[in-house]
Amino acid sequence: MRFVDMHEDFAFSAQKNDVVSSSQQSSLNALREFEECLVFGSIFPHIGTINERSEYLTKMYGSYTGSTAVSVDVMLEQFKLYDFFSRRHDVGIVKNAPDLLKGGVKFLLSLEGTDVLRDPYDVFLLNDLGLRCIGLTWNYDTKFAASCMSKKDYGLTGFGSEVVDIANSLGIIVDVCSVSSRPVLVSHGNAKGLHDHPRNIDDVCLDAIASTKGVVGVTAIVQTLGGSKDINSLVEHAKYISSSVGWEHVGLGTDFLGISEVPSGFENIGRMQALSSLLGENSEMVLWSNPIRVIAANLRG
Repeated sequence: MRFVDMHEDFAFSAQKNDVVSSSQQSSLNALREFEECLVFGSIFPHIGTINERSEYLTKMYGSYTGSTAVSVDVMLEQFKLYDFFSRRHDVGIVKNAPDLLKGGVKFLLSLEGTDVLRDPYDVFLLNDLGLRCIGLTWNYDTKFAASCMSKKDYGLTGFGSEVVDIANSLGIIVDVCSVSSRPVLVSHGNAKGLHDHPRNIDDVCLDAIASTKGVVGVTAIVQTLGGSKDINSLVEHAKYISSSVGWEHVGLGTDFLGISEVPSGFENIGRMQALSSLLGENSEMVLWSNPIRVIAANLRG
């Protein structure tokens, strides 16, 4: 089978774990078991700290989360990791539309949060390093945009609008429910209408994403699932989004290698076939054609 996973934390996990051959949530060798796959490889340049913000995140996710400071050095090391994968492990890095036609394992590099950017024009430099997707926020506000945790939802700032404009001009996908001239995506989030969690997407945002012909990637973050917190809960979020805006706006972003707890029945990337079976006739759309449509609409030729 083939699939697109719109969020895996390979670079973050590689700081402490074997992401090439281990049997954890995902690895290069596990991905090679599939006919074809495209994974959004996250650039998550956060370092561990203990402060009020990390305490709040810990309460929200149920496990210690101290990644509240950013580092340009860490960001560059994570870019280098994916470059190493490409050179030493025969992994493709998607930089333009023709790259989508190549088989095997492919990564599309995605920045999780803009807090590491000094100004909007850093996006030009990151584009040259291979960045092709940018999320404006992680779990807290930046000078570019308000986050899901914001006490005051101020949306995009002037700088944030400039980041979106630059991203659009370069063919970089915008990962957020915000203003963009091209199809946007939410790489990993579930439906707030099914489970009220700050990370989840409300119906207004679902409509906004659909209006751009974008996609929402349902995610394996158990705190966002509600219900039985298993593979069936994940499918229920996909069904909710489809009933709201249509199956053509549903995708998958597991957050594997970035989560400490996994849904029962969907413990690792090897369970992708089980998820496909539960999605039934909509599986090809959710796991492949929907995200490919958004990617192709953004990338340069």
